[in-house]
Amino acid sequence: MNVTILGAGRWGAFLAWYLNRLGHQTMVWGRADSPNFAELVKTRRNEYLTLPPDVVLTTELDQAVEFGSMIIISIPSQNLRGLAHIINQYPVANKAFVLCMKGLEEDSGKRLTQVFNEEVTQNCSVAIWVGPGHVQDYLNGIPNCMVIGSDSINTTKALVQEFGSDLIRFYYGQDLIGNEVGAAAKNVIGVAAGLLDGLNYSSLKGALMARGAREISRLVRAMGGNELTVYGLSHLGDYSATLYSPYSHNRAFGEAFVQGRRFTKLAEGVATCRALMLLAERYEIELPICDSVHQIINEKKDAKEVLLNLYLRPVKFEF
Repeated sequence: MNVTILGAGRWGAFLAWYLNRLGHQTMVWGRADSPNFAELVKTRRNEYLTLPPDVVLTTELDQAVEFGSMIIISIPSQNLRGLAHIINQYPVANKAFVLCMKGLEEDSGKRLTQVFNEEVTQNCSVAIWVGPGHVQDYLNGIPNCMVIGSDSINTTKALVQEFGSDLIRFYYGQDLIGNEVGAAAKNVIGVAAGLLDGLNYSSLKGALMARGAREISRLVRAMGGNELTVYGLSHLGDYSATLYSPYSHNRAFGEAFVQGRRFTKLAEGVATCRALMLLAERYEIELPICDSVHQIINEKKDAKEVLLNLYLRPVKFEF
């Protein structure tokens, strides 16, 4: 099968490596003005892996879109609307699109499948690929479980059949709202974990995990999703990789921020936090952990004071 990956960052390049390993004909698209993609074209290497010689690299979006019957999008979530708008100019009817990123649109709070469907109006299917797993671990042969979900169970099953392996075991996602919101929100909880690490409050991360999942489950239920989805792979199941792993960009960002160090890699939780504040207001839901991260990151309030106030909230029943 011909598979296109739009995006050549850490995860996009890994997907090309992985899908090539499964026997798919694979093409990767990257921006012509990207120094990192230019280096990948020149050397076929990045800091994590070497791409096989039969993986095709291109800066021509029309060529990439035409090539794949399945098209995976792996770019920063805030860039999705612009790319989807351009994709809609090409004939993409009957193609399957898979969104391999975790976020919410910062200015609207919309889920990424909503953003995609607003811009791509042709008759094509869209799915999400979320859950735990780091490139570094996969490349070392360490397996993990992930989720693929869509509004069509037939699409979900077809994608799982094509993409599953002994390295990645997939589960069928049954709740698109819960999986998308949960996958995005766990990055905000990851930033909170990094803030705790940076303040030497790492022992509070167990409480953060428990209460973080609880508050996101309330939001998912208010939005019409299944609150139990939050306790699955897309959110709680991804906590170890996001709240504890040295490879987690969101955790590393939070730690660097509270210590006054510069962090140059993408931390999706920053934009997602702003989106969650919009959703909290829209659905009249309290998100105390996410609000604390928002106060620290976006309103520049004192991290130690905000986090201690969070953990000294009035006593209440746990459930």
